[in-house]
Formats: sequence, structure tokens, C-alpha cells
Amino acid sequence: MADRVLIVEDNEALRVGIRLALDEAGYAVHEASSGEEAVRKLESEPYHVVVSDIRLGDLSGVDILKKAKEVNSEIEVILMTAYATVETAVQALRLGAYDYIQKPFEIEHLLHRVRTALRMGRMRGELDFYRKVEYRNALDEGALIAESRGMKEILAVIRKVAPTPATVLITGETGTGKELLSTLIHFGSPRAKGPFVKVNCAALHENLLESELFGHERGAFTGAERLRIGRFEQADKGTIFLDEIGDMSSTTQAKVLRVLQEQEFERLGSSGRSVKVDVRVVTATNRDLRVEVKEGRFRQDLYFRLNVVNLRIPPLRERSDDILPLARFFLDRYAVDFKKKV
Repeated sequence: MADRVLIVEDNEALRVGIRLALDEAGYAVHEASSGEEAVRKLESEPYHVVVSDIRLGDLSGVDILKKAKEVNSEIEVILMTAYATVETAVQALRLGAYDYIQKPFEIEHLLHRVRTALRMGRMRGELDFYRKVEYRNALDEGALIAESRGMKEILAVIRKVAPTPATVLITGETGTGKELLSTLIHFGSPRAKGPFVKVNCAALHENLLESELFGHERGAFTGAERLRIGRFEQADKGTIFLDEIGDMSSTTQAKVLRVLQEQEFERLGSSGRSVKVDVRVVTATNRDLRVEVKEGRFRQDLYFRLNVVNLRIPPLRERSDDILPLARFFLDRYAVDFKKKV
């Protein structure tokens, strides 16, 4: 069955041109010449991708985006915009649009975005499914083995803290399961239907990490050919997990502190325009941040903001009651993976 695409464009010549190109590419294409017509189609027929102009005679592309996500949150929306409305397009990205394309454009560029949107939509659906399975399994003490007293206490705290907006700092040695705990916190919270964004702070150079977290304006630095939203914007109305936050530079720490205090920040290269976000922050580190603060490598004010709830995951050598259940768990899992009887 062909993927269904809805084109919303009041310029007939452009709309027909896009339809012909998508038809030739094998999509099931439908058209709407106005926002109201698009709403009627969205309410009556299923679509995988919506390609909409930002400026329509009656409704805006942002209105179409909101309606599409209301009907089906898995619909991918691509917005077409003139240069003067790029800021509106960025607002739409924060509301859940997949991408925007600036007019005038080559039709092949639009086709590429449609293909990528469909691919990413499928991947996101699969990832959400597996994350939810992971969450259910972990709370059932499957993926997260909790026979020891320490791990049972951690699960009990997670059940209490997950539904709250509290900032959580997860500490423990590498490989103890800090990322899994962050997943439990997100999917056990009222933000579970919102985005869950993970960033490894140790994996990127300082300048790259700033751009990754906060995004950048067009022309902010060499190679910044278009505006890019950062991970904090992507996590709006959801949760961001900052892994290995102890590796973060003091400059980036200051910017993260501002997000925690004011729920706003500026993109790199911005002329003073702040971006507002609604994000829950969960962090993790294998370092002792109290020592890092004492030795001047980590901001004390940021540490206090992050350490509202502290979860320390004990290493396996302190969890002897979990060793045998863990061995059984992995034995059973790999027996299934490799189709072997044990």
C-alpha cells in the first residue's frame, strides 16, 4: 500500500507540480487548496505525511500542523515557507513539525524530505514501542534486576518521583544502568507522550555540544548554512537526559543553569532572542560532583539545581543478591536470540 501524502497549498501551479512529482514517485497523493479543506481531509482520511504552506488564505500551516497532530500524533508534517516566515517555521518545529523547506526549492529536495520523514516516522514508531516495552519490563523487574535491597529501594523511589516535575541526578559507575533509570523516569511521568531526548555530554567537543544542546542560527559559524534547533527545543514538553554531565565545560554549565532557572536560552549566533521551553531535566554522571564542585570543575549552583533527587546505583559488587538473577536473565535472553536450548 502506497504512503499517503496530503499537499496543502493555495498556489495551484505549485500544488499541481508537487502532486505530479509525488505521483511519479509512487505516493498516493491528495490535495487541499485551503486550510479548511485540509482539516476536512485530515478528519476523514488517514495520511502519513502532510506538506503544507505556512501562509494560507484562511488557516496557517501551524494550524494545519496542530490539527494533524491532534488527529494522529504520528503524522509527519513538512512546512513550505518564504524567507520572511522562517521564525514561524521554527515555532512549528517546536510544535512537532518534521522539517521545513524554504521557497523557492528544487522539487527533488522536497522529495528527499518526504522520503526521510517517512523513514524517520517508522523508526520513531518502532523506538517508542521498544521504549515502552523496556519501561514495562523494567518496572516488572525484568530488564532491571531488583532482587537486592538497594535496587528495590531505587525502584520504589522512581515510582514516587517519576510523576513529579523534580530534577533527578543519577550517579553510579559506568555500566550500572543510569540510562535505563532515566527511561523509567520519563515513561512513568505525565510527560511520557512527549519527546525523550538523550545527549551524551562526554561524546562531543565543547563547541559541538553547545550547538547540539541549544541549536544555532543560520550563519552562526562556518558551515552553519541553515537554522538548526537544539536538543532542548526538541525536548519541549518532554524530558532531556544529559548523560555524563560531569564532563561538561563551565561555559555550557552556565547555559544549562539558565535553562533550569528560567526555562529559556539563546541559540548560538542569536542576536539576543530567547527561546522558551518546558523541559524536565534528568542527568547522570560517573563522577562525584561534590568533589568536582570542591575542586572548582563544576558549578555549585548548578549542582544544587540538578541534585533535587539523587539516585545512586550501586555497582554489582555491592548487589550480590542480583548476580544470579542477572545471570539467568542474560542466559534466557541470549538463548532466545541465538535459538539455543539451555
